[in-house]
Amino acid sequence: MIDYIKGKITELTPAYLIVENGGIGYFASISLSTYSKLEGKEESRIFVHEVIREDSHQLFGFAEKEEREIFRLLISVTGVGAATARMMLSSLSPAEIEKAILGSDINTLKGVKGIGLKTAQRIVVDLKDKLGKQSGTGEIFAFTDNTKREEALSALVMLGFGKSAVAKVLDTIIRKEKSLTVEEMIKRALKSL
Repeated sequence: MIDYIKGKITELTPAYLIVENGGIGYFASISLSTYSKLEGKEESRIFVHEVIREDSHQLFGFAEKEEREIFRLLISVTGVGAATARMMLSSLSPAEIEKAILGSDINTLKGVKGIGLKTAQRIVVDLKDKLGKQSGTGEIFAFTDNTKREEALSALVMLGFGKSAVAKVLDTIIRKEKSLTVEEMIKRALKSL
């Protein structure tokens, strides 16, 4: 399975690109989001999602891993194929899609061409928990020192608060402000608990 292709961009359109590596030109379908990030670049690393079927072998290219992850989550939903997921990523940024799913904003999702009410509802139902788990761990730990959070968590649990409630409050606090000390986290959490 191909994870990414690094090479020269020989052709770039809003719908696809051709990236050359080792004398081979790889054709990959892309979203408008990826197009705008790659516009003007001669070389790049393209993250790839392969769709291999009996009658076809398709590559979908992405400028960033985050966009590919959202794409993969979207195509895991029944009724959402690769073309629909690509259309969604052309209409909304990965962050906007994630925000719409986590906030159960069906109207934003329905605003994308080809997405009806039932599909929008299915996307929210199927992906809300998956995205919640990802943003509840990966996003937070990407920008904060895990030990600070753990210290604050254990201190608040020792004070008698429930671990899951404390974890949610701390995650919310850390999302808003990334560079807090352990003491500041505890003080702010106490106000919310």
